Amino acid sequence: MMNRKNIIVPILIGMVVIVVATFFIIKLAGSTAVVYDDTPAPDVTYSDSMNEIEEQVIQLRGLDMEESIPRRLMSTDELRQVILNDFLEDYSAEDEERDIAVMNLFGLLPADFKLRDFYLDLYAEQIAGYYDSEEKEMFVISDSGFGGMERSTYAHEFVHTLQDEHFDFNGTLGYTDDACQEDSEGCMALQALIEGDAVLTEQLWFQEFGTQEDMQDLQDFATTYKSPVYDSAPEALKESLIFPYLYGAQFVQALYAQSGYEAIDAAFSTTNPVSSEQIMHPARYPNDVPSNPTLPDLETALGQDWVEIENDTLGEWYVYLVLAKAYDPQFRLFDSVALDAAEGWGGDAFSILKKNESGELAAVTALNWDTAADADAALKAFSTYSDLRFGSALPDEYWQGEDYFCAFAQISPESFVWVLAQDLSTLQILLAAVRD
Repeated sequence: MMNRKNIIVPILIGMVVIVVATFFIIKLAGSTAVVYDDTPAPDVTYSDSMNEIEEQVIQLRGLDMEESIPRRLMSTDELRQVILNDFLEDYSAEDEERDIAVMNLFGLLPADFKLRDFYLDLYAEQIAGYYDSEEKEMFVISDSGFGGMERSTYAHEFVHTLQDEHFDFNGTLGYTDDACQEDSEGCMALQALIEGDAVLTEQLWFQEFGTQEDMQDLQDFATTYKSPVYDSAPEALKESLIFPYLYGAQFVQALYAQSGYEAIDAAFSTTNPVSSEQIMHPARYPNDVPSNPTLPDLETALGQDWVEIENDTLGEWYVYLVLAKAYDPQFRLFDSVALDAAEGWGGDAFSILKKNESGELAAVTALNWDTAADADAALKAFSTYSDLRFGSALPDEYWQGEDYFCAFAQISPESFVWVLAQDLSTLQILLAAVRD
């Protein structure tokens, strides 16, 4: 939900290790022999090694590169400055306040969470390399040379340069800040496709070209690697950070199983994925598309002192996060229950409103479900979640917690509306508006 600079395409340190380790665990579990290249690594500069990796990735991915791009190693100190001056440059105090308010309303962040500071520390800790599609530059983060960690990172990030050259992130794909602000679900799906392709190709590169020295470097790194910022993060932020890599890899591997990179190229060029639902359930791509409802004029219903500060779509992924990954563990449903409830998602729309004078907040989320049975199961899950977060429902069929009032309005057998407000009269006005 944060409006960060989406045209920066990073790989996270933890993901580099997970990508390679997961691959070898799968291969060994399947009794498939893993053969390393035991030839001693030649004494070459990191630039020569990058050139070699580029040729190998081009061979694997089947996409040529017309023009080379600047690439270099960047120190961790330099990275922190880049995060401040580039990644977070346009992330204002107002943006941060809005994002915290939205995520707090949905129970995903405490109201006093320092989101900008968190992102600064997290990116500084986690980013192993990145490709900047605006400046057409690529960087690998390293304070100690170009070993197995950096080589794997470079293989991953070089895939992004090929993707951008052939499929055009900022133009044809529409993977830009403005487009992501307008359609976060579509943006999330594109990011998962982009990262999933890079994860798969990184795995194939390591299988084909990784050396024993590369694997030893990664094993040594993994035994000493610590991530205190990530480990202490609210669960929803942690889960969303890895979504494009893990679920994206699952989605792309399903395409690859159909017809190799031809199916992946088609997802980039002819039929882009459009929702987190399609990424989570590859069998639903490309035909199962969201049917998002339209909300009434809530500003008019509440009066002229109210303004809408955010409108967007939760999507299946964030519905799951709301139900299972609240910042307070006491609010959470079991993962299996939350996943089952979210799976019937068919589309949604939410609006966050703020009263100028007092700062009072309210949220209205209209949710469509695939079937009446799906809507019934989801409403039961949301009701249980409300019991955990706000206490038992009152006789008038609303919940009253310490910070918010909560209620649901059944609109049709396949849809209901979830309303949150800090004042009971506001809740009642919004319920009347969505029922008209």
